[in-house]
Amino acid sequence: MKTSELRKLTTEELNKKVIECKEELFSLRMQKATGMLEKPSRINELRKTVARINTILKEREIVEG
Repeated sequence: MKTSELRKLTTEELNKKVIECKEELFSLRMQKATGMLEKPSRINELRKTVARINTILKEREIVEG
């Protein structure tokens, strides 16, 4: 997901998105461990998405007070 798309979401939606991404990331790690992973690049995509969301949440926290 692009950063501009993420910035349009509310804080609550971003928190839900982080949880979804982390769950998918966990699932992909399990697939990797068992040798069933089809798309290894997806792990890096999810890690970066989580980092982007956390950055946006931290920026909002700083602005709010």
